[in-house]
Amino acid sequence: MSGGRKPDTWWLPRGVVALRARIFEKVNGDRAVTLPNATYGPEVFERVYAHPAAVGRSAGAGLSDLFWYWLSPGPEVHQEHLEPGPRYDEVAATTRRMLAGGSAELTAAAGRAVAGVLDRLPGDRISLVRLRDLVMPAWAEFCYGLVFREPCPPYARELITDHAADVINALKCTGLRHPRRRARLTAYLRGRLAAGDVPHRLPESLSPEERVFYLQGTFFNTAVVQLSEATAHVLLALARHPEVQARLADDPDDDRYLTHVLDETMRLYPLFGIAHRITTDEIPLDEHTTLPAGSVVCFSYPDYHATGYDRPEVFDPDRWTSLSARDAHHIPFGMPANRPCPAWRLSPLVLKAAVREVLRRFRLDSTVSHTRSVPHRAPCLLIPRGLDPGARLAPLRAFLRARDGVEDVTRGVRQLVLGTVMVLHARRQRLAERYFEQTPPDRCPVAHTGGVDG
Repeated sequence: MSGGRKPDTWWLPRGVVALRARIFEKVNGDRAVTLPNATYGPEVFERVYAHPAAVGRSAGAGLSDLFWYWLSPGPEVHQEHLEPGPRYDEVAATTRRMLAGGSAELTAAAGRAVAGVLDRLPGDRISLVRLRDLVMPAWAEFCYGLVFREPCPPYARELITDHAADVINALKCTGLRHPRRRARLTAYLRGRLAAGDVPHRLPESLSPEERVFYLQGTFFNTAVVQLSEATAHVLLALARHPEVQARLADDPDDDRYLTHVLDETMRLYPLFGIAHRITTDEIPLDEHTTLPAGSVVCFSYPDYHATGYDRPEVFDPDRWTSLSARDAHHIPFGMPANRPCPAWRLSPLVLKAAVREVLRRFRLDSTVSHTRSVPHRAPCLLIPRGLDPGARLAPLRAFLRARDGVEDVTRGVRQLVLGTVMVLHARRQRLAERYFEQTPPDRCPVAHTGGVDG
């Protein structure tokens, strides 16, 4: 909580988060190690993450059942959960091909989609929004265009947004899953594929039903959610750092500084908290310690991103003036040697277009907390350019601050309860475990050696 006296219950959200983390650690079992840690620093993190034996995805990790439960339907063909081999290679190549496009074309499409949601906001008064909710329909429309190469109708945008919001709310334990809501998008995509409406060559190794799940999981789950979360993080950082926002607004064509803002946002608030891998062979940690095959390795992005910087907890885009993203401890799109994000080129382009479109129309202001998980969906005030908020701004800022403190406490308890319920439900369903028990070896090249992203 920023500014003012903290309430007497300030300890409760932190305590609840710690307890919830312990529950998830127990799910993963005893054969897990998190890097970096007090013994093994960023150099070991990099070496192990890039090791050819750190490639398993879902089979054998205790958390797999939980993440498959959250990401269903179709987690078995989600690109992040396919085991290495020809099947994954074909799916990954398809995704890269569908994400390809000219920079100008992608930038323009993103700008149009964001402009469309901003057009619905009033231009003569302050709007109180949650940034993730505001931009998610725009990214749903943008990703629809990538898949279908046509304008997105309102009905499809609503289906995609409802599905993506349901997935991310479940992942953050702020809400339970709603399978029927997700199934409506599945049915829509099944009909479009059957009608031949997808103008892309989809992986031949996938069945017709698996192709439906591939599109739903890769483009209308991961892509929409990650772009929405990233946009919310950047805009909330600007709202909380008016000097950075003013500099960008004064010179919107300063691409170098905007790149620094994106780099610093993704350093301080990485979209992934933990990436899980399962070792397929022994990996040495040092001359005395070796990870055995089948170990769960948890790569902590926030901890890695906090090493090697002066004042790592401070949001400072100017630090990148003398830093190279190539040399810094900075992997916003994953490790290049171990399945980097296929949107590593596209994402910065379209995020810049979104930020410029918002700053062209509004000044942002927020007094809420900013954490990596943004479970509050980034509440923010949007003040139209040219509008003098006058005396109205102070009470609105106070309201945001007070509501954030209250929600922080109640949400923490809700996350603990709902997270525990979903952990138990996922353990009963055993989605990943049952899949790998039944899957023929040729469909799972390295069965019993997998991991998931967290």
